[in-house]
Formats: sequence, C-alpha cells, structure tokens
Amino acid sequence: MRRYGKNPDEDDIRSRPNPKGNRPRTNIRPKHEDAAEGMVLTVDRGRLTCLVGDTVVLAMKARELGRKAAVVGDQVSLVGDLSGKKDTLARIVRIEKRRSVLRRTADDDDPFERVVVANADQLAVVTALADPEPRPRLIDRCLVAAFDAGLEPLLILTKSDLASADELLETYRPLGIRYVVTRRDELATGEAADRVREYLEGRMTAFVGHSGVGKTTLVNALVPDDRRRTTGLVNAVTGRGRHTTTSALALPLEKVDGWVIDTPGIRSFGLHHVDPSRVILAFPDLVPGTENCPRGCSHDEPDCALDAWVAEGHADPSRLDSLRRLLSTRERREGD
Repeated sequence: MRRYGKNPDEDDIRSRPNPKGNRPRTNIRPKHEDAAEGMVLTVDRGRLTCLVGDTVVLAMKARELGRKAAVVGDQVSLVGDLSGKKDTLARIVRIEKRRSVLRRTADDDDPFERVVVANADQLAVVTALADPEPRPRLIDRCLVAAFDAGLEPLLILTKSDLASADELLETYRPLGIRYVVTRRDELATGEAADRVREYLEGRMTAFVGHSGVGKTTLVNALVPDDRRRTTGLVNAVTGRGRHTTTSALALPLEKVDGWVIDTPGIRSFGLHHVDPSRVILAFPDLVPGTENCPRGCSHDEPDCALDAWVAEGHADPSRLDSLRRLLSTRERREGD
C-alpha cells in the first residue's frame, strides 16, 4: 500500500532527521548551578530522605546520574521542590566526592561490593559480652574493613552486668583501639549514652553489630527525639536477635555536634574487596619493618622480615600477632 501521492518528490513527505528518534542525543549534562546542598539520611526503595538546611526532603535520583547510587552519608545537590511538604519530590542531580566509603561483601568469595555508608569518620563496633555471646572473628572483620576505609574504630561492649569484659579487651588492647563498656541498667539512667557520646562528638559514626547486641537501643538513648523501634528479643535457640533495623539511618546527636548512623544487624561481613596489603597501614609501627620483606609478602610466612624487626625490639610482639590475626580473617569465615 502506497503511503504517498503520485509524485514521490513532493515536499509533504515526512522524514526523520534522526533514524533512532526524533531528537538528537547529547552527552552534555545540565549544570544545575542553583542546586541546593544536602545530606542523605536514609534510602528506601529508590526514595532518598535528605536534609537540606533544616528541612527534611524526599528525593529521587536524577536520570543523568545513570547507575551511580547515593547512600546514607552522601553529600548531594538537589533541585525541584525542596519545601519538604507532603507528596513533594525533589531530584538529586549530583553526588559529591566522598571522603570515605565503608564497604562489605556478602562473603569472601562474593565480588559484589555493598556500600554501607559514605563520609563516616568512625566505625563503632557494638558487641554484647553475653546474650548473645561475642563473636571475635566478626569483630576482627569489622576492624579490617574500618582500617581499609580509613575509619577510626571504636569498640562498644554492652551487657557487662552479664559477663566480664576483661578477656575480650585483652585480645584487642595491643591494637590500641578505644573502647567503652556499658551495663544494661545504665541505659535507663542515661549514663551509658553520656559515656559513649564523648567519643562521638564532632564525628560521623557508623554503628555496626549483629542483631541482639543492643546497638539500636543505644542509638535510641543517644538520639531520644528520633526513637526507632528497639531490638527484638534474642532467640534462645540460635543466640541471635531479630532484625529490627531494616535500612541505615543517619541521626543527629543530642547535646553535642555529630551524627550517628544506625545500620541493620549483620550476620556476616565479607572482605572480598579488601586488599590484604593495605591492612598493615593501620600498624604504622610495623610498616618500616616491611622494607626487607620479599616481594608480595603476606606478612605471615617464614621469610617475612617483620619477625626480625620485632625480635630486634622495634615493636611489641603482640602488635605483630594482632596484625596476623586480622590478616587471617580474610581467609576465614567469621563463625569459625
């Protein structure tokens, strides 16, 4: 069937200037000079809650960002309706360069990295001394991830009224990690929150820990105006708690400047993304001793120069033992 008149050269014949569409494509992206600065507080199914000034705004990622995803802690630029009113939606058009990125994988053989938080300064590893029992290998894995991301670790030990903290602290004392020990009754009086808050002032701190250790309960005590549902009861059979925090959430501290990021309870902390050669950077007293190590030294083999370095008195032997224990977590499951 003919779709044109008798004369095929007539001017009224329609033609497409671009065979792939009606509009020419361009790689030029809008600059959005008028975009407002904000911080991502939480992410839920493609919708991002952001703080712009003193206003909480719901936003979505702009199409021009492609597959680049924003995470909790990201500094972003937004356009659109920034009133924060019900049923309004802004648009994130830029994600600023990150100061730090805390990552994890589902397991050591999983190449897919999951960004936990961005721009944090500190990683608070929360673990209970009993009910549930502490898992040192999981703590070690969190420490390795913190050192790799350039975050300062903080160890928070809860439920010291049920068990002593001495044995666990002895394990981590050579690492020089700061720590806080709390009791359950101190949460009600606010004493636990006051002691922990001293280590959080002026920082953005991500809280991690497996379910049932009292992580979210502690966050609630630190930020009473933004209470979240407290942790569920610990399962008497598995020794594990129920997950009550389903997505990471950034909250401003009360009484002092600073932020806490409450993250979902973790059952594993894969380290596939971590290069073992970077872990030693968290041990500056041992770094000079690696100059005579063989190329590609794992620092846990017979020819490692660190043994002679420590034997000569340049560093405490317990520091080398701690380094090798952390390096070994890259090869072991956290439940071992």
